[in-house]
Amino acid sequence: MDRLKTSEPIFNVPPVVTAIVAVLAIIHGIRDVVLTPETDDEVLRLFAFVPLRYGGSDLSDASWPGGVAADAWTFVTYALLHGSWLHLGLNVVWLLAFGTPVARRFGPLRFLGFFALTAAAGALVHLFFYAGMPVPVIGASAAISGFMAASMRFAFAGSGPSSCVGRDDAEAYRVPALPLMAVLRNGRVLAFLGVWFGLNLLFGLGSLSIDGGEQAIAWQAHIGGFVAGLLAFAAFDPIKAAPPGEQPTAPE
Repeated sequence: MDRLKTSEPIFNVPPVVTAIVAVLAIIHGIRDVVLTPETDDEVLRLFAFVPLRYGGSDLSDASWPGGVAADAWTFVTYALLHGSWLHLGLNVVWLLAFGTPVARRFGPLRFLGFFALTAAAGALVHLFFYAGMPVPVIGASAAISGFMAASMRFAFAGSGPSSCVGRDDAEAYRVPALPLMAVLRNGRVLAFLGVWFGLNLLFGLGSLSIDGGEQAIAWQAHIGGFVAGLLAFAAFDPIKAAPPGEQPTAPE
């Protein structure tokens, strides 16, 4: 019993993360099972992020459903749509891994706000590179990249979450965040970032799909979400930073 009790916190996912996973699954289930291809196409036009909506075409604004309101909400709602069950499943795995520690630190409201901000940042960077393109962008990867960046700001602190794997240590998620430069000097962080950025470039520049389909990875959106998460972390973090002379150090 003691051993089982010790392992149980690994699966103790914050309710806000569970709720997002449920919403993503329900949305994709409805699109996959209930909607006709024609209706699903209208859903994509209304909620996916399509750079063409923002210029670069002779089409009038009236040709896009939702009008000005959709021009704003598609910067976030595209993150709730996925191209396949495999695409959704992979994003759920990464969301559980990196969203969970951030949700435990931020709480639900800050977590949702951070999700929206990093998703929007990813869409904005994608728009910069692909203005006027008709291909819709969908998926929560940009927001998940933001959570990945945010978790790096505190997970590698001396008594942070990386030091208490398998234990329900709430204080580990409330340690003062590492200075940004300390995070970027951490060997493990740099190795992980090298692999992550390399895979994004491989799949993006090589026009490969993560699930074997025709849609390549929007790697610019991933990077946009990551950079936004790294820089915006302090604005969302409810934990007071340690005085300069007492900053924790990142282990190599």
